[in-house]
Amino acid sequence: MDEATDTATDTDTRRAVLDAAAELIASGGTAALTTRAVAAKASIQPPTLYRIFGDKRGLLDAVAQDRLARFVAEKEAHPPHPDPIEDLRQGWSRYVAFGLENPDVFAIMNEIGSPLAQSPASLAGMAALRRRVAQIARAGRLRVAEERAVALIHASAVGIVTTFLALPPDERDEQMLTLARDAAIAAIVDETAASQASGPVPHAIALRAHLDDTDGLSTAERSLLREWLERLIEQ
Repeated sequence: MDEATDTATDTDTRRAVLDAAAELIASGGTAALTTRAVAAKASIQPPTLYRIFGDKRGLLDAVAQDRLARFVAEKEAHPPHPDPIEDLRQGWSRYVAFGLENPDVFAIMNEIGSPLAQSPASLAGMAALRRRVAQIARAGRLRVAEERAVALIHASAVGIVTTFLALPPDERDEQMLTLARDAAIAAIVDETAASQASGPVPHAIALRAHLDDTDGLSTAERSLLREWLERLIEQ
């Protein structure tokens, strides 16, 4: 068997193990994820599992990253809504739905200090959120700095899922999800049209969002203008 065949076999085996592990977690939580159960479901021997993933923790991290990568790809396949604020609402709701539908994967993803925070899937998800926020800024409808808006939206989504999952099923008020989403978005956006936005901050944020598209300024001039705009935004 040549090297290319070995690589293809390992890839197929990895896929089979990830799918088997995801099914076990979905049906019985992480407690159901035993080496014996995964090996049997994927039709492999336990040593093969250890060779590819190292240990159970390595497998858990791989399952979480794989599931998140699929979710991010599915979310990005949705065409953006023409209204950037509505697009952000829909993205927030899809992320929350993913967390509620995959509680064990969500818990692994959001452990403090988890290396998954820097995984390609996590970084792609945050990049998608930044793009959505940047579109609102470009439209002149963002009332806080982009970095702060991204952090607040992400924290609100993670927080509401964590809170919701901690409640007994019969105490989960679905309206909480809508209230949390709308409160977070209201804190960062100006719902009025850009031309009617109150005060200079939304306009400063919009101008900063367009700076990299401006050809008429030197690098030094662009840097200086960015500094002035950031002072205005943070005042």
